[in-house]
Amino acid sequence: MSAKVMSSFAAGLIVAASVCGGVYFWGPGNSAPAEAASTPAEEVASTEAVLPTEAEMKEMLTASGYTVLTQEEWKTQLASAEQAAKQEAPPKEEKETVVYHTIVNVASGMTSIDVGHALVKGKIIDNAFDFSREVEKRGLSNKLRPGTFELNSKMSMDEVMKIIFK
Repeated sequence: MSAKVMSSFAAGLIVAASVCGGVYFWGPGNSAPAEAASTPAEEVASTEAVLPTEAEMKEMLTASGYTVLTQEEWKTQLASAEQAAKQEAPPKEEKETVVYHTIVNVASGMTSIDVGHALVKGKIIDNAFDFSREVEKRGLSNKLRPGTFELNSKMSMDEVMKIIFK
C-alpha cells in the first residue's frame, strides 16, 4: 500500500469513529427535552426498577401455572414422596445367572493362550489374555495337561487352572 492510500484509510477510520461516538453520546436514548428536565432525585427514582413483593410474585407464578413452595414445604413433600416410593416399590427379584457348561479338549502342543481362547468360546472366562498372563505369573505354562476337561462358568480361575494344569 502506498502512503497516500494509508493516510486516506486512517482518515476514514477517524471519521467513522467520530460519527459512532457522536451517535453514542448525543443519540436519541440519552437526550431529554429541555422543558422535561428533572431533578437528580427524580432521575434516580425513575431509573430504579420497581420490584414486586413476595406475595405479588407468588400470585403471578400461580396464575401462570407454577407451584410455589417454601423450603420447608418442599422438604416435607420430598420426604413423603420418598416414603411412598419405598412402600410401593416391589421387592427386587434376584437376577438369574446362567451357568455355561463346556468341554475343553486340550491337545499336546497347545499354549496357554490357545486354552484361554477355547475357554472364552465356552464362556468360562472373559479374557484369554488375562488367563494366559495369570498362567505365566504362576509358572504353569509348561505344566499343561493334554486331555478333555468338563468345566462350567461358576468355576473360578483357580479351579479351572487346577483342572487343566498339573
